[in-house]
Amino acid sequence: MTECVQNNRRILVIDDNVAIHEDFRKILCQGFDAALLHEARGGLFDDVEAYQAVQKFDVDFADQGQEGHRMVQRAIQQGNPYALAFVDMRMPPGWDGVETIEHLWKEDEHLQIVICTAFSDHDWDQVLERLPKSDKLLILRKPFDNIEVWQLANSLTKRWDQNRQAKSQLDMLAELADQRAEELQKESEQIQLAMTAPTDVPE
Repeated sequence: MTECVQNNRRILVIDDNVAIHEDFRKILCQGFDAALLHEARGGLFDDVEAYQAVQKFDVDFADQGQEGHRMVQRAIQQGNPYALAFVDMRMPPGWDGVETIEHLWKEDEHLQIVICTAFSDHDWDQVLERLPKSDKLLILRKPFDNIEVWQLANSLTKRWDQNRQAKSQLDMLAELADQRAEELQKESEQIQLAMTAPTDVPE
């Protein structure tokens, strides 16, 4: 049966700007202003600080696409995959964001990804042609708002959990169906043997 990681809060940030790393760290690891969070959640939680405390993320950082690719490989090998990656569009001198994402999805097709870009000169039709998993891809414009980053991280890591839970349930149903089919096959073989077995006819 397929195992499923529950409540995966692991995020990878791939950006060549160290200052951007610090921005993500402050938002996702250290938390941010509780009043903003309370407002963003529609005032639904009385104890905002307690809610915020359990919503922090486990975040790793890479300066280049190649490094991020190796980190995703290692996470898969260790059975501790990332749920989400924030990927900068331009990271000279290495892979750009699109090439990085292509490599990431070859390693982990379940990874949710947000492209981060400050530029408007990309042909997004061509980008989406190269990145067909549009249901796992969102775009975040720089400069970004703290609350926007937090909401994306929260919703996409939850989506990862839901997708993996659904896959685990489908795998379980498929396994049960295979077991039942095997049982029916054995029963059919036993019936065939019984029907073809010679019977002793009394003289």
